[in-house]
Amino acid sequence: MEKTAIFAGGCFWCMVKPFDEQPGINKVVSGYTGGHVPNPTYEQVCSHTTGHTEAVEIHYDPDVVSYKDLVEVYWRQTDPTDAMGQFQDRGDSYRPVIFVQNDEERQIAEASKKELEESGRFSDPIVTQIEDAKPFYPAEDYHQDFYKKNPLRYQMEEMGGREKFIKNQWK
Repeated sequence: MEKTAIFAGGCFWCMVKPFDEQPGINKVVSGYTGGHVPNPTYEQVCSHTTGHTEAVEIHYDPDVVSYKDLVEVYWRQTDPTDAMGQFQDRGDSYRPVIFVQNDEERQIAEASKKELEESGRFSDPIVTQIEDAKPFYPAEDYHQDFYKKNPLRYQMEEMGGREKFIKNQWK
């Protein structure tokens, strides 16, 4: 039985590959969630008037990979101390959020966040939000599997600070 998980960690282009490479992941969809406009376009989300955040919806096999494992992968793609965006991507539509779909996911996410806070890995507070999931709207086709379709542009995005941060903080 397939399940889904929804995470926002800055530019959705940069959030697909790390999950795509995990065993038990069936697909990763780039999209928008958390806002008040039904079925928004990329241009609408970029205008910062819809309340939406760029996010990924991960379709996974819970017999192969657990939700807890996915949350751990999520942390390692983000700067959990930056509430105003991620790396070169600034603003509400890039804020870090774990969108939970039920009490079990909330408990796992909260426990994982607490563990990260207590680890001492970061001197600044962990500000990633844990919020109830709202409708998820897949982004336009050209945003899907961006790292495969547009490897040079993807590499440029990664060099905007994410890659270096991950190496320094998580390796």
